Amino acid sequence: MDIFWEALVYGIPSERELAHVLMRLLAAAVLGAIIGVQREKAGKPAGLRTHILVCIGTAVFILACSGVGMTLDALSRVIQGVVTGIGFIGAGTILKLDNQQAVKGLTTAASVWMTAAIGVAVGLGSLGVALLGTLFTLIILALAAPFERRAEQKRKVKEERT
Repeated sequence: MDIFWEALVYGIPSERELAHVLMRLLAAAVLGAIIGVQREKAGKPAGLRTHILVCIGTAVFILACSGVGMTLDALSRVIQGVVTGIGFIGAGTILKLDNQQAVKGLTTAASVWMTAAIGVAVGLGSLGVALLGTLFTLIILALAAPFERRAEQKRKVKEERT
């Protein structure tokens, strides 16, 4: 039974460290959920569950690597891999419409990428940076949409004139 317990707590040397891990995973879930709720309300394909999982997942990568004592160089390579991998997930959300010049899904891809960045910050213990990143993300997602709609309406009017 000791071997089983050792396997479960490997990389978590103390109760204090366990509390840090739990707090960071909870923070990742909450911050990912905040962005996910906004995307869900906007009717976007990547919503609540996607953003929560991306944020927790990236935090777990960082926490697991830190917990086993990886050097900063090795951790940097893990972060690079996560950023690249999330880029591929984001690419899957982008759609080029054949008979239009419009491209759909770029903001969804960017929100997933940003959620991964927030997860990395949480995993590294930079909760303030993660919280500010979430706040800025929400502001941008909420405030930029009306400007984009107005620009789209102006573009359509201009096209109709020609």
